[in-house]
Amino acid sequence: MMADNHSYQDIYETCKKHMHSYVLVETTDGLKTDGIITGLDEENLYMAVPIESSQGQIGNNPNQYGRNPYPGYRPGYGYPRRRFRRLIIPLAFLATLSLLPWY
Repeated sequence: MMADNHSYQDIYETCKKHMHSYVLVETTDGLKTDGIITGLDEENLYMAVPIESSQGQIGNNPNQYGRNPYPGYRPGYGYPRRRFRRLIIPLAFLATLSLLPWY
C-alpha cells in the first residue's frame, strides 16, 4: 500500500510540474493521448485534447473552408470553430506522462 501511495504522489507531482504543457499520457490500459494539461486536483487530470477534422488532420485542408480568408472563423458567426475538447483522466489510471515539443 505504501508503494501505491508513493507512485500516486509521483504522478501527481509530475502532472503539477507540467501544468499547461503539451504532454503525451498513457493510461494503465494502454490508451495514449496527447494534449495540454489544463487542470489537476486530488483525483483527476484535466486536459485540452485536439479535435481532428474528418480528414484526420487539424485544419490543414485549405479547401475545407471555401473562400473564407480566416479559416478558423465561420462566416456570420464571428466565433472560431472549437479545436479542443476537454478530457478528464483519473490519476489512478495514469501510467506515464511524457513532455512533448510544441513544434
